[in-house]
Amino acid sequence: MTGHLITISIIGLLAGFLFSMPIAGPISILITSNALKGRLKYCNLLTVGAAIADFIYVLIAVYGITNLFSAYRGVIPYILGFGAIFVFYVGVRIIRTKFDLEHIDEKQKLADEQEKKHKGAIYAGFMLNILNPTLFFGWLVSSFIALSFAASLGFDTGGLSTFVDQSLDKIEKIEGNIKERPKIPSYLQFDTLKILKKENREVRHVKVTHYNHFMTSLFYAVFLAVGSIVWFFLLAVTLVKFRKKVNINILNWMVRAMGIFLCLFALFFAYTAVKMLL
Repeated sequence: MTGHLITISIIGLLAGFLFSMPIAGPISILITSNALKGRLKYCNLLTVGAAIADFIYVLIAVYGITNLFSAYRGVIPYILGFGAIFVFYVGVRIIRTKFDLEHIDEKQKLADEQEKKHKGAIYAGFMLNILNPTLFFGWLVSSFIALSFAASLGFDTGGLSTFVDQSLDKIEKIEGNIKERPKIPSYLQFDTLKILKKENREVRHVKVTHYNHFMTSLFYAVFLAVGSIVWFFLLAVTLVKFRKKVNINILNWMVRAMGIFLCLFALFFAYTAVKMLL
């Protein structure tokens, strides 16, 4: 068991790192905008909060608790509605941000002394991700790609690739079809989901106990969250380090543009929620 847990941990770490790279999501925008302000500690705490939500979604997705999906599907519009309000509020706050790069370090030192500025970071990161139900489908499909690819190469996934495949099939039957399934990133377009499914089903099936399945799912979810934290930490450190090389006017424009993008995400969430209710 130890062998496949190490393997599944490495797969989870790489999946969390690689699939967190796209910078078009709300959490990426929020981390980027705060990193450009020099708020590294805030970004790190924000990342931890987001990773906790990722861990919950991933564990549910790979452990195969698809029986909850029918009930969960009914509350998705309301979750999206609350998410839209929260994301719009954050976006407006970012749009209203204006700072002087020459004194940003002095202001940041004063802000860092006020712990209340950071207490809400973990909460904000958690809420931003937990109020985004599309992450459940995103991590389910991403995990399916990562685990099926690893299994097709002969790596021992402890049967997790098969369980994720089955979960995807069950949800597709409940939903009819996941219309807004996330697209495979360009750097993984070596195959299609159908071919991966075929490869995955040809892999030798292993008899797995409930305990082993839970431990495998737990290790995968934990290390995927860690991989996500590592990517966003590196992103924040890089942006904080090089932010002073950017013209102050361009910097302000970039931050405001990110706030506008967040507001657009909020409107999209609201539109989706209304559409689902109607």
